[in-house]
Amino acid sequence: MTDRSIRVLVADDHPIVRSGIASLLTLADGIEVVGEAASGAEAISLAQSLEPDLVLMDLRMPVANGPEVDGAAATAQIIATVPGTRVLILTTYETDDHILGAIEAGASGYLLKAAPQDEIVAGVRSVVGGQTVLAPAIAAKLVERMRQGAAPERPRLSARELEVLKLVSVGNSNAAIARTLFISEATVKTHLIHVFEKLGVSDRTRAVTLALELGLL
Repeated sequence: MTDRSIRVLVADDHPIVRSGIASLLTLADGIEVVGEAASGAEAISLAQSLEPDLVLMDLRMPVANGPEVDGAAATAQIIATVPGTRVLILTTYETDDHILGAIEAGASGYLLKAAPQDEIVAGVRSVVGGQTVLAPAIAAKLVERMRQGAAPERPRLSARELEVLKLVSVGNSNAAIARTLFISEATVKTHLIHVFEKLGVSDRTRAVTLALELGLL
């Protein structure tokens, strides 16, 4: 992503909000808004035709004609049909069901519209860079959900695996983790593979969210 702009599709059913988000991203260096969608169905269609690097997705986007396709359903469709496109949720909704539904659908991050503008721009760059982005309030809700429910059996992660996962949870890339821990990127990748296997997940986002749910982080 260093030799060209990050291509973003903005999906939100409110015209003024959508325009404001698009303007914010357009003014940011290295980001290009390639399309705007006013519904979940339109987001799926545009993502499939434009193949953006990232879709900035609202959760509630009713369709005027036909069944409703919300942000979580649209996210799942985009992840399944547009390889290489990541989804970052940007919404006002932060209930447990909304959060988990979006993440289970494949979203790589979850931010609130009330977040500072620079945090939203940084979130776009981080997600496209392969990192996980969770607003502090979202992470706190996942921890609270874990504490209130019956705690499932916790897998045993080594001290080093926990160190790596903690650094992933705050948005560090493999290269940054390697520098912090004075190990090679290949070693970081090996630790993450072991973490994924132990947690039964296939990506960094789910590894972090599940670790939060299990009280490992």
